[in-house]
Amino acid sequence: MIIVFCCTSSLNIASLAYSASLEFLTCTFEAEEPPDILPDLVEYLFLMTKWSKEYGPIYSLDFLGKPAVVINNHQIAADLLDKRSAIYSDRPRLVMTGEVLSGKLFFAFLSYNDTFKRLRRAAWEGLNPRASEDYLPIQEREAVILVDALSKDAKHWSEHVKREIASITLSFSYSLPPLTANDPLIQRVATFDHTLEEAARPGAYLVEIFPWLNAFPLWMTKWKRDGMQWHEHYSNMFLDFYRDAKKRVAVEEAGPCGLFLQLDHPPFVFNRNDIDPPNSPSLCQTSAAQHVFVLAMVLFPDVMKKAQAQIDEVVGRARMPTAADRENLPYVRAMVRETLRWKAIGPLGLPHEAREDDYYEGYLIPKGAMVFYNLWAMNSDTSVYPEPEQFRPERFLDASETQEFIPPNTHGEGHLAFGYGRRTCVGNSVTNNTLFLNIATLLWAFNIGEGKDDSGNVVTPDVNNFIDHVNVNHPAPFPASFEFRYPDVVEILAQTKRERAGL
Repeated sequence: MIIVFCCTSSLNIASLAYSASLEFLTCTFEAEEPPDILPDLVEYLFLMTKWSKEYGPIYSLDFLGKPAVVINNHQIAADLLDKRSAIYSDRPRLVMTGEVLSGKLFFAFLSYNDTFKRLRRAAWEGLNPRASEDYLPIQEREAVILVDALSKDAKHWSEHVKREIASITLSFSYSLPPLTANDPLIQRVATFDHTLEEAARPGAYLVEIFPWLNAFPLWMTKWKRDGMQWHEHYSNMFLDFYRDAKKRVAVEEAGPCGLFLQLDHPPFVFNRNDIDPPNSPSLCQTSAAQHVFVLAMVLFPDVMKKAQAQIDEVVGRARMPTAADRENLPYVRAMVRETLRWKAIGPLGLPHEAREDDYYEGYLIPKGAMVFYNLWAMNSDTSVYPEPEQFRPERFLDASETQEFIPPNTHGEGHLAFGYGRRTCVGNSVTNNTLFLNIATLLWAFNIGEGKDDSGNVVTPDVNNFIDHVNVNHPAPFPASFEFRYPDVVEILAQTKRERAGL
């Protein structure tokens, strides 16, 4: 199974024990009782960030009898997860999602073992910055199709964004042509997403809390029988995608890519059981980031106008933006960084696990401890990001706004949305390119503003109204308007759609 897009996702700390001990500080405190038995991710993020202000940038919790370390500081996260990545590259055991449902081949949940290394190397070959350039025609095509869809049906803008991200992923993974929202392939992948969401939902399966339940025979464990059936069904589904892609290549009907086809060539000759799906949470994350961008444009129209001015100066009105415009649109590139910083999509990441006892500034981090990095807190650190609640792309530019300014310990990205160490997302270039082309193309074509509800009332979205979706921090649904900026957009859009998509 090869990861596509970004491999960072978040683990909802829905089952935190009601008491927590600060083992690092040789004292104890009673944690505030969570507001619900299964509170959502956002509530816990506020609580854990509050604790960081009281107990410091690193503290530990008792997580159902297992030590959990929470990092709330860029420097500490870099010291441990980057510089000591050999110790902190493992994952906690997740029986249902990581073993039964995925057949122990779901990239994001794998332990740091030979299989993980082999899959990561193959993923890097297909998703590194050089390889990602091959996918630009697909991303440019889909950005134009998205604009066309929004011009005809802005009410369902969220569904059009989700369709676009799924179409991009399936196109460059399996050389598929553009897919419509009603395409059976997208519907099948959506069903897979839902299955994974339910399986990964905290508290769904007791075996995640008591792994010894996995030793029970099949006749006693309906959850295991269900998981094995799902694994067989969805493995066959994605294997069919793979086989169909090979057939299209054989008759020269394939698109410019086909990420999974490289698995037939040394040194990546994988067997049938390795052809697992693209990382579904990563699709949710890229889609969620696009929703965050729309939210920001509705709430910060001055930022939108500033970006549009640069786009008009560089691109003009006679054509639509392309990837070739990247170097000349520094403000739009900064908007990509700010979109991924402003509202962390995977705010706790999937937890790392310590492979051995380790000491940090005199504090013991025991073997087997889960290690979370709290991006919610890091992205709100005023010493790194002044006025963090504001959507300000300028924070990633110098005074002239022509050169990039990147904070230290952020892997050259300006944020940590792509994770740490040997678990860092290998598809960051693909994600950045998708967001850049979408942002540039949407702002070239539209003024984005507040939408109306079913009663015709203008709705201002709540900047803090986020929901936990497959352990991804996602803006709650809100209406938005997409109005053409100029009359000639219609003609240029139609011409560009014919050129890029053949439609």
